[in-house]
Amino acid sequence: MTVAGIRAPRSQADQLGVIEVGEGTKIASFKEKPATAPGLLDSPDEIFASMGNYVFTTKMLIDIVSLDAEDQNSRHDIGGSIIPALVEAGEAHVYDFTKNHVPGETERDHAYWRDVGSLDSYYDAHMDLVSVHPIFNLYNREWPIYTSLPTSPPAKFVLQGVDAGTGMALDSMVCAGSIISGGTVRSSVISPGVLVHPHATVDNSVLMHDVVIGQGAVVRNAIIDKNVHVPPGARIGVDPDADRSRFTMSPNGIVVIGKGEKVPEA
Repeated sequence: MTVAGIRAPRSQADQLGVIEVGEGTKIASFKEKPATAPGLLDSPDEIFASMGNYVFTTKMLIDIVSLDAEDQNSRHDIGGSIIPALVEAGEAHVYDFTKNHVPGETERDHAYWRDVGSLDSYYDAHMDLVSVHPIFNLYNREWPIYTSLPTSPPAKFVLQGVDAGTGMALDSMVCAGSIISGGTVRSSVISPGVLVHPHATVDNSVLMHDVVIGQGAVVRNAIIDKNVHVPPGARIGVDPDADRSRFTMSPNGIVVIGKGEKVPEA
């Protein structure tokens, strides 16, 4: 089997699977989130981290999972049990993702990778998408990322008159089926079916499918999951103490509202 690996700061070892390479591409050891890890020989402040992408032959995967199922002392975990067993058997190799090249890539977006195992890293990955020169680039026509979504009308931006708001989005991604109706969106990712009402503002946020932002509401530095209705005039991401009492907040201060969660009236 092959594990995709990439160089990462040594300080993040306790959050990642750490690979030590032996002869050639063969993995000498694999440790899941170790408290300490040796740095690379040519870069002591870096480790070789597992990207969480694994390639098995069908037979090898069936064999190792079957053996693991019979082991009463196993953790039955891909990083804690399966890969270490294959490393011990001399069957695990590493693929250095930093040497991977795809058609149409630039120096800036080469070998992009993030571990999105936390709210903050998930948020940061979305902000990577909307930067002026994105490090996470969806616009490489030589290497498209294919998705499967229902057929939807194009996104629509509505100027509802001088006194009804602008209906615009800046430095943002707005998906099909969304309507920015007199509201203003900046540096945000807007998923399909989102509706932003007049005089509402959305800044530095991630809105999932079918979120509705009520008239005059303010949403800043937030991740809002599917089918949430933010009432007119609500303030999210404005008062940290108020947000902390009502919603989940990440260590970096990102407000997180769960799927279908009820947002109190303003």
